[in-house]
Amino acid sequence: MEDVKLPNSTEGQLFVQYTTFKAAPEWRRLPAAAREDLREQFAQVVEEAYPSIVTYAYSTIGFKLNSDLLLWRKGTSPIAMQEMTSRLLQTGIGAYFEQTNLYYGFTRTSNYTKRPTTQEQAIDLEDREPYLIVYPFSKTKEWYLMSRDARQGMMNEHIRVGHEYADVRQVLLYTTGIDDHEFIVAYETDSLPRFEELVIALRSTEARRYTLNDTPIITGVNRPIREALAMI
Repeated sequence: MEDVKLPNSTEGQLFVQYTTFKAAPEWRRLPAAAREDLREQFAQVVEEAYPSIVTYAYSTIGFKLNSDLLLWRKGTSPIAMQEMTSRLLQTGIGAYFEQTNLYYGFTRTSNYTKRPTTQEQAIDLEDREPYLIVYPFSKTKEWYLMSRDARQGMMNEHIRVGHEYADVRQVLLYTTGIDDHEFIVAYETDSLPRFEELVIALRSTEARRYTLNDTPIITGVNRPIREALAMI
């Protein structure tokens, strides 16, 4: 029987994952030296995957009870991403980790804007802001039953509000049909109060009526991978 050749790319689109991990109670009972060695094995898997898969680490300690670490990863192959996740969970501290949230999707051109703004091109940047906020969301059935012009009008209002907060970066992923949610949205900011202002303003727009759900929300602080692991 011939081997089946699996596809390895998404024709220019990026495949992006946000994964959170929670350490088992047994982890903190290990000797300090043993924990240090196991953290290093995990960090090495992250580094070995580069540049095919680029990873940014965030500490979620103190922000979410079911999460200690968030990894934001981007690449072109969902299969390579799966294989990397398997290696992480079988190596070092990964053996003590439980995946508690897993959001993923593809980047693509928006249906409502002609070209992405600088604010919306965060996925292409290598420098990161201190805070990352990630959550899934889906639209109601009524949203899709409206005319394209009606939806465009409400999105124009939504976009105008967003542009008033040009300092807050955004990454939008499309996941319709491949997960329980339709979209994953992530924001980067250097000020959580500033981000709250943006969310409050967006929730006052007409399009908000057609949001079916937009939780759970995950907030993390950007840190080098070894620093984030050392906090666990």
